[in-house]
This record gives sequence, C-alpha cells and structure tokens, in this order.
Amino acid sequence: MSDALVPPDGPIGAEPETPVCARHSDRPTRLRCTRCDRPACPDCLRDAAVGKQCVDCVNEGRRSVRSPRTLVGAEQSDGRVIITPVLIVLNVLAYVVTVFQSGSPFNNDRSDLFAATSMIPELTAQGEWWRVLTSGFMHFGLLHLALNMAVLYVVGTQMEPELGRLRFSAVYFLSLLGGSAAAFYFGTVCQQLAGASGAVFGVMGALLIVWKRKKRDISTIVVVVAINLVSNLFTNASLLGHLGGFLIGGLLTLAMVRAPQKNRNLYQLAAVVAAAVLIGGMLWLRATELDTAAETIAEIVRTCSSN
Repeated sequence: MSDALVPPDGPIGAEPETPVCARHSDRPTRLRCTRCDRPACPDCLRDAAVGKQCVDCVNEGRRSVRSPRTLVGAEQSDGRVIITPVLIVLNVLAYVVTVFQSGSPFNNDRSDLFAATSMIPELTAQGEWWRVLTSGFMHFGLLHLALNMAVLYVVGTQMEPELGRLRFSAVYFLSLLGGSAAAFYFGTVCQQLAGASGAVFGVMGALLIVWKRKKRDISTIVVVVAINLVSNLFTNASLLGHLGGFLIGGLLTLAMVRAPQKNRNLYQLAAVVAAAVLIGGMLWLRATELDTAAETIAEIVRTCSSN
C-alpha cells in the first residue's frame, strides 16, 4: 500500500460526478443554462442571443417582455381570425335551415324560422325582443347572404386582428343591435327587417376609423360605404339599419382608439356600456311609444263602437 498523499479533491485525473438536468433527474448532463447556470439537458435548452438558456429562463423572459399592442390595446396576433369565420358559418347555417323549411333558396323568408326571428317592429314592441338580435342572422335570399358574407370576410379579416377577438365581437354585435334599434326607433312598424348589414356596416365604420388613425388611404372605404348607402334609396334595404350600424361601429371604435393608455380597458368598457345603454334606451322608448299608440287606437275603436 502506498503512503503517498491523496489530493483533497480526489486522485489526479479522476472525473467528478456528472450533474443531472434540473428538470429531468434521470438525465446526466454537462450542459448549463447561460442565464441561471443550472444543469440542463439538450431538450431543455433553447438558443439565445448568447449561448443557450433553459426553458424556464426563456419563459420568464417572455413574461417580462411586454407583447406588442395594436391601436386599441389588443395583443398583436399572427393575423389568424376565428370570430369572423364563426359568424359566417352561423349566418350560412341559419340560411340553410330557412331554405330547407321553405323549399326555396330565394323565397326562404316564407320559412317558420324566418318568421319567428326576423325583425317585425310590432311584434318586437310586444315583447319578442330576441328579434332585435336574431334578425341579424336572417337573409332574404342567396344574393343577400352572399353579398353580406363576402364583405364581412374581407373587412372582418382586417379588423379582427386589429381589435382583438373580444373587442371585435363587441363592435360587431353592438353594430348589429344599433342597426336594429335605428330601424326600430326611426322606421315604420310595417317593414320586416333581416340581414347582417347593420353589423357589416359597423365593422366597415371601425375599419374607416382605424385606417384613418394609421394614416392609410381611406378613399376606397368611403366610396364603398357611400355607394352602398345611396343604393339603399333604390332598393328595399334598410337605410336606417345600415346607418345605425355604421355609426355605432365607428363611434365605438373611435372611443377605443382614443382611450388613454392608463386605464384603457376601463375607458373602453365604459364606451361599450354607453353604447349598450343608448341602444337599450332607443328600443324601450320606441316600444313605449308603440304601446301607447296601440292603446289609443283601441280606445278610439271602442268609443266609435259604443256610439
């Protein structure tokens, strides 16, 4: 047996025990994260600006870096849309049901579903309030549906990534309700209304505001909107419904765009609530007016009958 002294760190040339990955205790490794210096196996390392970092450090770095935002404060996305195609599918499905019930792709307004969900002011004022919303998914024939869905696809794919899914949905549905409320409040009680035009015009109004804010050329949008509105004068389309949707969508988006960064979400929520209150107020006032008129007419009829 040798009496030579053994170095305190073990015999010269001996290798220390191999460390194991901080996330996988069964994987020995001599690699380390350049940020936290913990042992990490190749599966747990990611390329970084300098060296390699473990997945924990990479995720922590992502959380500390603020994601890019759009004009209204929505998180910048990769451009993929979900709400727009879902809305198109819902409109198409509703149309298919009405065609199946009526047996005609052009006279589908004769179906039971169309009769129960389209906007009929007199019935709406009597308590059938679902018509204010459901009428936005009914269409008079294939051409009406195709035109609305084509515009919705073009404009929706532009605006959904810009507004974000939640804000885009708010603009779409409040524009739909705004169009129904405008036609209900200012229009006659005899006209049957249906179509997503109010919502589509609202999204076009939103696009106009966003492009103007970005200093992009808005002449094409202005021309398209103007042609559509003027054409309403020569068709049975509801000019009031289109204007109502356009104004609600444009003004709501303007409020979102101009909201200060501090407490931006709160300001935008207040704008959404204000729009909803305005629409609800218009519906309630008109319903009250129609109810009073109905009572007056009934009283006159009873008086004449007694005499």
